[in-house]
Amino acid sequence: MPITLIYIVVTLVIGVGVGYLVRRYIAESKIESAEKRAEQIIEDASREADSKQREILLEAKEKAHEIKEDVENECRKRRDELQRLEKRLVKKEDTLENRLEDVEQREKDLNEKEEEIKEKKEKINKLHKKHVKELEELSGLTTEEAKDLLLQRVEDEVEHESARMIKEIESQAREEANKRAREIISTAIQRCAADHVAETTVSVVSLPNDEMKGRIIGREGRNIRALENLTGIDLIIDDTPEAVILSGFDPIRREIARIALEKLIADGRIHPARIEEMVEKAEEEIDSRIYEEGEQATFDTGVHGLDNEIIKLLGRLKYRTSYGQNVLQHSIEVAHLAGVMATELGVDAKLAKRAGLLHDLGKAVDHDVEGPHVKIGADLAEKYGESPEVIHAILAHHGDIEAESVEAVLVAAADAVSAARPGARRETLESYIKRLENLENLADSFNGVETAYAIQAGRELRIMVEPDQISDNKASKLAYDVSKQVEDELEYPGQIKVTVVRETRKVEYAQ
Repeated sequence: MPITLIYIVVTLVIGVGVGYLVRRYIAESKIESAEKRAEQIIEDASREADSKQREILLEAKEKAHEIKEDVENECRKRRDELQRLEKRLVKKEDTLENRLEDVEQREKDLNEKEEEIKEKKEKINKLHKKHVKELEELSGLTTEEAKDLLLQRVEDEVEHESARMIKEIESQAREEANKRAREIISTAIQRCAADHVAETTVSVVSLPNDEMKGRIIGREGRNIRALENLTGIDLIIDDTPEAVILSGFDPIRREIARIALEKLIADGRIHPARIEEMVEKAEEEIDSRIYEEGEQATFDTGVHGLDNEIIKLLGRLKYRTSYGQNVLQHSIEVAHLAGVMATELGVDAKLAKRAGLLHDLGKAVDHDVEGPHVKIGADLAEKYGESPEVIHAILAHHGDIEAESVEAVLVAAADAVSAARPGARRETLESYIKRLENLENLADSFNGVETAYAIQAGRELRIMVEPDQISDNKASKLAYDVSKQVEDELEYPGQIKVTVVRETRKVEYAQ
């Protein structure tokens, strides 16, 4: 047992020692292998690092070489550019030097020429004085007298030439303007037929018999007083058979009185209460008729979009007259004429019609509103929203302001055509004579006029001149000056022909 145990222990010790030696040998072998592997890795890394380093150095050298080449190329370009600019500067300097030399030479030449010119001027002045002295001795005239004679001749020649040019220009302008104006106006008038008679403003009411006059007067005149007080119109009951005359300045009130009186006559019951009732009915009927007349005028002219108050004012124009011409019919006629002429000229026909219809709107207002009808009409048009163009045409249709649009000119022309056509208006004898006297006085105010006559109802002004003071050339200029002054200072319908007559008569007697 003990030997076995010892054997076992020895065996174990030997086994442990052999195991230790074996493990040590294995460990040393692994360490040696690892060291070799590490050395190999380090060697490989070193070789790879050397290779990378060589590659980087090579790339860096190549990049540096490229940058160097770029810099050298840029420097070469800059050097070439500088050389080119230097050559240009040198060339410009040479050019400037040459020009400076030329300028100096020219300045020198000019100075020499100035000296020559100065000398020649002195010679010319001496010769001029010598010639003037010789001419004065030969002609027997002083310099001033010769100058006056020359200026007189030049003035005569200029007058002759200006008169001839005025004649030619006026002739051409008038021929062309008259031709075109005749075409436009004749077309407008042909397309706008209207009544050619002036209306009367006196209202006459027919009676069935003369006994009705007494019933109208009433007991102690109460009926006629009631009618006059309610209407503001005077009733003239005279010896005129079967007729009563209504007299008053307000046409609308006169029309109310006429309608009321006709209703009373038809009804037969005439007393103050019935008169008051009939006057109220007549006023209502007139108000309705005024609006209808205004509305009908807008339909007839094709003018739409007017304010109701303007339509009423247009209707009131039915009962207004100007020199016997019905103002509403005149306004409608002006609207048509202006519209047709605007169409012929290619401008705004609707605007021309609208302005033509409203141009006399101010005449519809009663006399309690002060001011000219042009200003009143423009204020009313502005109040009820009319356009600035329409307002301007209203203000310009009598020349109170200068027309700034073609439509305003056409409205003024249409107004003159409508007022000047035969039969449109009546003219009092006093105003007719005054117009002729103004024409004659205007012509007499010019120098050299012997006498002047307004003939053909003021359509022609014939002027007799002194032949010693007015030459043929001055006669043409005088006709032009008179016509322009007539246009500027006088108001007249249509046109006035100015004729200057110059004649020289020599009379001798044989004995």
